[in-house]
Amino acid sequence: MDIGEIDEEFDTIERCLGVLASGSPDRTTESEWLHMVDRYEKLTRLAFAAQRLPLARLAEAGPEAFGGERLKAVIANRLRLTPAQAGHRLDHTADLTPRLSFTGQDLPPVLAHTAQAEQHGLIGREHITVIREFFHHLPADVDHRHRDNAEKRLTDLSLTMRPDEVKATAKRIAAHLNPDGEFTERDRARKRSFRMGAQGVDKMRTGSFCVTPEVGAYLETIFAKLAAPGMCNPDDGRASTIDGVPDPDAARRDQRTPAQRCHDALAAICRDALASDRLGSHRGLPVTIIATATVHDLQQQAGIATTAGGSLLPIRDLITMAGRTRHYLAIFDDHDSRPLYLGRAKRLATTDQRLLLCATDRGCTFPGCSMPASMSDVHHLREWADGGTTDITNLTLVCPTHHQLAGSGPHRWRTTKSSGGRTRWTPPRHLDPNCKPRTNSYHHPEQPLSESPTRPP
Repeated sequence: MDIGEIDEEFDTIERCLGVLASGSPDRTTESEWLHMVDRYEKLTRLAFAAQRLPLARLAEAGPEAFGGERLKAVIANRLRLTPAQAGHRLDHTADLTPRLSFTGQDLPPVLAHTAQAEQHGLIGREHITVIREFFHHLPADVDHRHRDNAEKRLTDLSLTMRPDEVKATAKRIAAHLNPDGEFTERDRARKRSFRMGAQGVDKMRTGSFCVTPEVGAYLETIFAKLAAPGMCNPDDGRASTIDGVPDPDAARRDQRTPAQRCHDALAAICRDALASDRLGSHRGLPVTIIATATVHDLQQQAGIATTAGGSLLPIRDLITMAGRTRHYLAIFDDHDSRPLYLGRAKRLATTDQRLLLCATDRGCTFPGCSMPASMSDVHHLREWADGGTTDITNLTLVCPTHHQLAGSGPHRWRTTKSSGGRTRWTPPRHLDPNCKPRTNSYHHPEQPLSESPTRPP
């Protein structure tokens, strides 16, 4: 089938779904409504299964096919998904589509039984997630025969059971395959992680971690002292005990839970690490908190500051932090910023210029990129090699991945500044025949809603 015929089939499907969605059946019983929900669910599962092949073919193409951008970002922007959601789809696809060996031979999917069930619309994404997690936690030395039998068993159960029920059975199968609970160093290293989630409306973060026995031993030793009652208690203000032993009164009035005491101990460790100057520099800046705020917010002791890492920090917290250790604070009035000029005197941006870019750009300026300022490079809009100056008006932030896309060649993205000081990225003609400039709104959520954020196709 060519793309025209495929589009005709898509049109037919969309038209039929439109008719079903707009129709209002008469004299329908609860049992019949439930039947309709069941049929819709199967259609949804078939749609995800059908999307696997196009995603697999896209994954085979190199980054040059997308102007140097990673496929996960391309999928996320095109389908208006988060990068994490796009990554999950690509990870699932890698396990559920046929593969090629190094010699060019066709190989079945990693999860062949699971893939077959999905292709018939019999299992959903949640079942697949349970099965993939089962193998993620399975020791690497379990042989292929046992793995295949376990996958077939879990797939068969998924045909008649909910994902949570399958997960419970998966735990029993894992215990059978690894009754002694033995894991190698390779198994442990594969599972180690530390993840912080996005900030909530209250600016708090949740997350998860899985640490090695070594790190676990470090933490329990540190928490035994710093998370003891009366230690590192923020309610005690400057009188908080950090070293030595807290007096009995401090321990007695400590109403924190053990989890809260561990959190406050971790905060004390982080403050000490930043204040020690032992962390040196990162991308030309000292490793410390870099925050941007307005004079108005500081005077009112209200509002939000933005850190170079992309976090939103209440002004009151910022003022408290500033009293404890040395941080960098870029202060602006409500409208203007202070430009710095160095002309052609030097190629590398100064610390002051990097600080100002952290405050103005806040992160990578490539359309749709979420990389914060602390993980971005300084880029000359007009290349230094082409006569560009190291003036603040000719500098912008860009992450290492997208930095490779910028340049003056026919297959490169061109960078310029708008009249409002925002960095614009113009795609090469083979990606966008209209070569329409685009900006990144990710780091500037306060921009007027009337502005339409632009993203690469």
